[in-house]
Amino acid sequence: MATVPVSHRFVRYRRSPSDNARIGLVDNEELNVTEVLGHADLFKLIEAHPNLAADHQFTTGDVSPLKDVEILAPLPGRDVLCIGKNYIAHAAEFHKSGFDSSDKNEQPDFPVIFTKRATSIIGPGTPIYTHPNVTSSPDYEGELGVIIGKAGLAVPKEKAWDYIWGAVIVNDVTARERQRDHKQFYIGKSLDTFCPMGPYVVPSSSLSFDQLHLTTKVNGEVRQSQNTSELIFDVPTLIHTASMGISIQPGDIIATGTPVGVGMGMNPKVWLKDGDLVEISIPPLGTLRNPVTSTVPAVYSLSSQ
Repeated sequence: MATVPVSHRFVRYRRSPSDNARIGLVDNEELNVTEVLGHADLFKLIEAHPNLAADHQFTTGDVSPLKDVEILAPLPGRDVLCIGKNYIAHAAEFHKSGFDSSDKNEQPDFPVIFTKRATSIIGPGTPIYTHPNVTSSPDYEGELGVIIGKAGLAVPKEKAWDYIWGAVIVNDVTARERQRDHKQFYIGKSLDTFCPMGPYVVPSSSLSFDQLHLTTKVNGEVRQSQNTSELIFDVPTLIHTASMGISIQPGDIIATGTPVGVGMGMNPKVWLKDGDLVEISIPPLGTLRNPVTSTVPAVYSLSSQ
Protein backbone atom coordinates (compact mmCIF):
# COMPACT_ATOMS: atom_id res chain seq x y z
CA MET A 1 0.00 0.00 0.00
CA ALA A 2 1.35 3.40 -0.94
CA THR A 3 2.07 5.82 1.89
CA VAL A 4 -0.67 8.44 2.17
CA PRO A 5 0.19 11.41 4.44
CA VAL A 6 -2.52 12.04 7.04
CA SER A 7 -2.74 14.35 10.04
CA HIS A 8 -4.17 11.72 12.41
CA ARG A 9 -4.23 7.95 11.97
CA PHE A 10 -5.49 6.36 15.20
CA VAL A 11 -5.07 2.78 16.30
CA ARG A 12 -6.21 0.84 19.36
CA TYR A 13 -3.45 -1.48 20.55
CA ARG A 14 -1.72 -3.22 23.41
CA ARG A 15 1.93 -4.05 23.93
CA SER A 16 1.33 -7.50 25.45
CA PRO A 17 -1.63 -9.81 26.13
CA SER A 18 -1.67 -8.63 29.76
CA ASP A 19 -1.49 -4.94 28.84
CA ASN A 20 -4.48 -2.59 28.88
CA ALA A 21 -5.72 -1.32 25.54
CA ARG A 22 -4.24 2.02 24.52
CA ILE A 23 -5.00 4.61 21.88
CA GLY A 24 -2.16 5.65 19.60
CA LEU A 25 -1.20 7.66 16.54
CA VAL A 26 0.54 5.84 13.69
CA ASP A 27 3.17 7.68 11.67
CA ASN A 28 2.88 8.12 7.91
CA GLU A 29 5.45 5.38 7.27
CA GLU A 30 3.42 2.96 9.45
CA LEU A 31 6.53 2.10 11.45
CA ASN A 32 5.77 3.47 14.92
CA VAL A 33 2.79 4.14 17.17
CA THR A 34 2.79 6.97 19.72
CA GLU A 35 0.46 6.64 22.70
CA VAL A 36 -2.27 9.30 23.01
CA LEU A 37 -2.79 10.33 26.62
CA GLY A 38 -5.99 11.52 28.27
CA HIS A 39 -8.54 9.36 26.42
CA ALA A 40 -9.67 5.97 27.72
CA ASP A 41 -10.86 4.74 24.32
CA LEU A 42 -11.74 5.93 20.84
CA PHE A 43 -15.41 6.40 21.74
CA LYS A 44 -14.37 8.99 24.35
CA LEU A 45 -11.92 10.63 21.97
CA ILE A 46 -14.55 10.92 19.21
CA GLU A 47 -17.12 12.33 21.62
CA ALA A 48 -14.60 14.90 22.90
CA HIS A 49 -13.56 15.92 19.36
CA PRO A 50 -16.62 15.45 17.09
CA ASN A 51 -15.06 17.62 14.37
CA LEU A 52 -11.37 16.91 14.82
CA ALA A 53 -9.23 19.57 13.14
CA ALA A 54 -6.26 18.48 11.06
CA ASP A 55 -3.90 20.63 13.15
CA HIS A 56 -5.14 19.44 16.58
CA GLN A 57 -2.28 18.48 18.90
CA PHE A 58 -2.69 15.64 21.40
CA THR A 59 -0.65 15.00 24.54
CA THR A 60 1.41 11.93 23.75
CA GLY A 61 3.51 9.36 25.58
CA ASP A 62 5.60 6.32 24.74
CA VAL A 63 6.57 5.36 21.21
CA SER A 64 6.52 1.67 20.18
CA PRO A 65 7.43 -0.06 16.92
CA LEU A 66 4.14 -0.92 15.22
CA LYS A 67 5.39 -4.43 14.45
CA ASP A 68 5.83 -5.12 18.17
CA VAL A 69 2.27 -4.32 19.29
CA GLU A 70 -1.06 -6.12 18.89
CA ILE A 71 -3.55 -4.03 16.94
CA LEU A 72 -7.07 -4.40 18.31
CA ALA A 73 -10.53 -3.72 16.90
CA PRO A 74 -10.79 0.08 17.11
CA LEU A 75 -14.45 0.47 18.11
CA PRO A 76 -15.66 -2.75 19.78
CA GLY A 77 -18.68 -3.48 21.92
CA ARG A 78 -21.41 -1.92 19.79
CA ASP A 79 -23.55 -3.36 16.98
CA VAL A 80 -22.56 -2.19 13.50
CA LEU A 81 -25.11 -0.68 11.10
CA CYS A 82 -24.72 -2.21 7.65
CA ILE A 83 -26.01 -1.38 4.19
CA GLY A 84 -26.79 -4.12 1.66
CA LYS A 85 -26.60 -3.99 -2.15
CA ASN A 86 -25.22 -0.46 -2.38
CA TYR A 87 -23.09 -0.78 -5.53
CA ILE A 88 -24.84 -1.34 -8.88
CA ALA A 89 -22.60 -4.19 -10.07
CA HIS A 90 -22.74 -5.99 -6.70
CA ALA A 91 -26.52 -5.64 -6.58
CA ALA A 92 -26.61 -7.31 -10.00
CA GLU A 93 -24.31 -10.19 -9.00
CA PHE A 94 -26.30 -10.68 -5.80
CA HIS A 95 -29.61 -10.71 -7.69
CA LYS A 96 -28.31 -13.28 -10.19
CA SER A 97 -26.67 -15.49 -7.56
CA GLY A 98 -29.82 -17.16 -6.27
CA PHE A 99 -29.11 -15.92 -2.74
CA ASP A 100 -31.23 -12.77 -2.93
CA SER A 101 -34.54 -13.05 -1.09
CA SER A 102 -34.75 -9.45 0.11
CA ASP A 103 -35.96 -7.64 -3.00
CA LYS A 104 -37.64 -8.56 -6.29
CA ASN A 105 -35.81 -5.69 -7.97
CA GLU A 106 -32.16 -5.99 -8.95
CA GLN A 107 -31.39 -2.54 -7.52
CA PRO A 108 -33.03 -1.40 -4.25
CA ASP A 109 -35.08 1.80 -4.22
CA PHE A 110 -34.41 2.34 -0.48
CA PRO A 111 -31.27 1.59 1.56
CA VAL A 112 -31.22 -2.00 2.86
CA ILE A 113 -30.20 -1.65 6.53
CA PHE A 114 -29.34 -4.42 9.01
CA THR A 115 -27.06 -4.86 12.01
CA LYS A 116 -24.17 -7.10 12.95
CA ARG A 117 -23.94 -8.22 16.58
CA ALA A 118 -21.18 -6.58 18.62
CA THR A 119 -19.77 -10.01 19.50
CA SER A 120 -18.93 -10.54 15.81
CA ILE A 121 -16.28 -7.80 15.91
CA ILE A 122 -12.62 -8.81 15.79
CA GLY A 123 -9.41 -6.93 15.10
CA PRO A 124 -6.73 -7.28 12.43
CA GLY A 125 -4.88 -10.59 12.51
CA THR A 126 -7.57 -12.45 14.45
CA PRO A 127 -8.78 -15.49 12.49
CA ILE A 128 -12.19 -15.54 10.84
CA TYR A 129 -13.81 -18.78 12.02
CA THR A 130 -15.70 -20.57 9.22
CA HIS A 131 -18.33 -22.13 11.56
CA PRO A 132 -18.49 -25.41 9.59
CA ASN A 133 -21.37 -26.66 11.77
CA VAL A 134 -23.43 -23.58 10.93
CA THR A 135 -22.58 -22.69 7.32
CA SER A 136 -20.98 -24.14 4.21
CA SER A 137 -20.76 -20.77 2.43
CA PRO A 138 -18.73 -18.17 4.37
CA ASP A 139 -17.98 -15.16 2.17
CA TYR A 140 -16.08 -11.86 2.46
CA GLU A 141 -17.37 -8.32 1.86
CA GLY A 142 -14.84 -5.49 1.97
CA GLU A 143 -16.50 -2.21 2.94
CA LEU A 144 -15.88 1.40 3.89
CA GLY A 145 -17.14 2.04 7.41
CA VAL A 146 -18.28 5.61 8.14
CA ILE A 147 -17.84 6.69 11.79
CA ILE A 148 -20.42 8.98 13.41
CA GLY A 149 -19.04 11.94 15.38
CA LYS A 150 -22.04 13.21 17.33
CA ALA A 151 -25.53 12.15 18.34
CA GLY A 152 -28.34 12.94 15.95
CA LEU A 153 -31.96 12.17 15.17
CA ALA A 154 -33.63 12.68 11.79
CA VAL A 155 -30.46 14.24 10.39
CA PRO A 156 -31.20 16.12 7.12
CA LYS A 157 -29.09 15.07 4.14
CA GLU A 158 -27.73 18.61 3.76
CA LYS A 159 -26.34 18.50 7.30
CA ALA A 160 -25.14 14.89 7.27
CA TRP A 161 -21.44 15.69 6.79
CA ASP A 162 -21.50 17.58 10.11
CA TYR A 163 -22.18 14.23 11.83
CA ILE A 164 -19.40 12.24 10.16
CA TRP A 165 -16.21 11.88 12.18
CA GLY A 166 -14.14 9.64 9.94
CA ALA A 167 -13.78 6.16 8.51
CA VAL A 168 -12.53 2.60 9.07
CA ILE A 169 -12.37 -0.65 7.05
CA VAL A 170 -14.98 -3.33 7.78
CA ASN A 171 -15.26 -6.90 6.47
CA ASP A 172 -18.95 -7.85 6.47
CA VAL A 173 -18.34 -11.63 6.50
CA THR A 174 -21.53 -13.50 5.60
CA ALA A 175 -22.91 -17.03 5.75
CA ARG A 176 -24.65 -16.96 2.38
CA GLU A 177 -27.19 -19.76 2.75
CA ARG A 178 -28.29 -18.30 6.09
CA GLN A 179 -28.59 -14.89 4.42
CA ARG A 180 -30.85 -16.34 1.73
CA ASP A 181 -33.44 -17.31 4.35
CA HIS A 182 -34.78 -13.99 5.67
CA LYS A 183 -35.63 -15.68 8.98
CA GLN A 184 -31.92 -16.49 9.45
CA PHE A 185 -30.47 -13.28 7.98
CA TYR A 186 -29.30 -11.96 11.37
CA ILE A 187 -27.53 -15.25 12.12
CA GLY A 188 -25.88 -15.25 8.70
CA LYS A 189 -24.40 -11.82 9.36
CA SER A 190 -23.61 -11.96 13.08
CA LEU A 191 -21.65 -15.14 13.73
CA ASP A 192 -18.63 -14.74 16.02
CA THR A 193 -15.61 -13.31 14.12
CA PHE A 194 -17.80 -12.22 11.17
CA CYS A 195 -16.99 -8.50 11.55
CA PRO A 196 -13.24 -7.86 11.24
CA MET A 197 -12.50 -4.15 11.63
CA GLY A 198 -9.45 -1.88 11.41
CA PRO A 199 -6.57 -1.38 11.49
CA TYR A 200 -6.78 2.43 11.61
CA VAL A 201 -9.48 5.03 12.08
CA VAL A 202 -8.90 8.31 10.26
CA PRO A 203 -10.90 11.52 10.80
CA SER A 204 -12.70 13.29 7.97
CA SER A 205 -10.18 16.15 8.00
CA SER A 206 -7.67 13.76 6.39
CA LEU A 207 -10.08 12.09 3.95
CA SER A 208 -11.67 12.77 0.57
CA PHE A 209 -14.66 10.43 0.61
CA ASP A 210 -15.13 10.73 -3.16
CA GLN A 211 -11.55 9.61 -3.82
CA LEU A 212 -11.22 6.48 -1.67
CA HIS A 213 -10.52 3.16 -3.39
CA LEU A 214 -11.26 -0.27 -1.92
CA THR A 215 -9.30 -3.39 -2.88
CA THR A 216 -9.98 -6.87 -1.51
CA LYS A 217 -7.53 -9.73 -2.02
CA VAL A 218 -7.91 -13.39 -1.10
CA ASN A 219 -4.60 -15.26 -0.99
CA GLY A 220 -3.05 -12.40 -2.98
CA GLU A 221 -5.67 -12.48 -5.77
CA VAL A 222 -7.58 -9.24 -6.32
CA ARG A 223 -11.30 -9.97 -5.96
CA GLN A 224 -12.76 -6.47 -5.42
CA SER A 225 -11.53 -3.11 -6.71
CA GLN A 226 -13.85 -0.12 -6.76
CA ASN A 227 -14.03 3.52 -5.77
CA THR A 228 -16.19 4.12 -2.72
CA SER A 229 -17.76 7.15 -4.40
CA GLU A 230 -19.76 4.78 -6.64
CA LEU A 231 -22.40 4.02 -4.01
CA ILE A 232 -26.03 3.76 -5.08
CA PHE A 233 -27.03 5.64 -1.93
CA ASP A 234 -24.42 8.21 -0.97
CA VAL A 235 -23.17 8.78 2.58
CA PRO A 236 -25.55 11.67 3.41
CA THR A 237 -28.50 9.50 2.34
CA LEU A 238 -27.29 6.69 4.60
CA ILE A 239 -26.88 9.06 7.58
CA HIS A 240 -30.36 10.49 7.01
CA THR A 241 -31.94 7.05 6.66
CA ALA A 242 -30.14 5.48 9.63
CA SER A 243 -31.24 8.35 11.89
CA MET A 244 -34.92 8.25 10.91
CA GLY A 245 -36.49 7.82 14.36
CA ILE A 246 -33.38 6.06 15.72
CA SER A 247 -30.68 8.19 17.33
CA ILE A 248 -27.15 7.75 15.98
CA GLN A 249 -24.34 8.01 18.54
CA PRO A 250 -20.67 9.07 18.58
CA GLY A 251 -18.58 6.07 17.52
CA ASP A 252 -21.40 4.33 15.63
CA ILE A 253 -20.21 2.72 12.41
CA ILE A 254 -22.21 2.50 9.20
CA ALA A 255 -20.72 -0.11 6.85
CA THR A 256 -21.63 1.38 3.48
CA GLY A 257 -21.89 -1.77 1.34
CA THR A 258 -19.55 -3.96 -0.66
CA PRO A 259 -18.48 -3.76 -4.34
CA VAL A 260 -18.80 -6.47 -6.96
CA GLY A 261 -16.42 -9.44 -6.67
CA VAL A 262 -17.54 -11.50 -3.69
CA GLY A 263 -17.17 -15.29 -3.73
CA MET A 264 -20.93 -15.70 -4.19
CA GLY A 265 -20.70 -14.02 -7.60
CA MET A 266 -17.94 -16.25 -8.97
CA ASN A 267 -18.59 -19.19 -11.30
CA PRO A 268 -18.23 -21.63 -9.69
CA LYS A 269 -18.84 -19.96 -6.33
CA VAL A 270 -15.77 -19.79 -4.09
CA TRP A 271 -16.22 -19.74 -0.32
CA LEU A 272 -13.69 -18.89 2.36
CA LYS A 273 -11.84 -21.94 3.68
CA ASP A 274 -9.27 -22.92 6.27
CA GLY A 275 -5.88 -21.36 5.45
CA ASP A 276 -7.16 -18.44 3.34
CA LEU A 277 -5.97 -14.89 3.94
CA VAL A 278 -8.33 -11.95 3.33
CA GLU A 279 -6.77 -8.49 2.84
CA ILE A 280 -8.87 -5.33 2.43
CA SER A 281 -7.13 -2.03 1.69
CA ILE A 282 -8.42 1.54 1.57
CA PRO A 283 -5.58 4.06 1.69
CA PRO A 284 -5.05 5.81 4.12
CA LEU A 285 -7.09 3.51 6.40
CA GLY A 286 -4.48 0.76 6.12
CA THR A 287 -4.90 -2.90 5.22
CA LEU A 288 -7.19 -5.16 7.22
CA ARG A 289 -5.69 -8.67 7.19
CA ASN A 290 -7.37 -11.73 8.66
CA PRO A 291 -6.56 -15.41 8.21
CA VAL A 292 -9.37 -17.93 7.94
CA THR A 293 -9.64 -20.99 10.15
CA SER A 294 -11.93 -23.96 10.74
CA THR A 295 -10.50 -24.43 14.23
CA VAL A 296 -12.97 -23.52 16.97
CA PRO A 297 -11.82 -20.31 18.71
CA ALA A 298 -12.28 -19.33 22.32
CA VAL A 299 -15.68 -17.99 23.28
CA TYR A 300 -15.87 -14.34 22.27
CA SER A 301 -16.98 -11.74 24.77
CA LEU A 302 -17.18 -7.98 24.70
CA SER A 303 -14.53 -7.78 27.43
CA SER A 304 -12.03 -9.64 25.24
CA GLN A 305 -12.31 -7.30 22.26
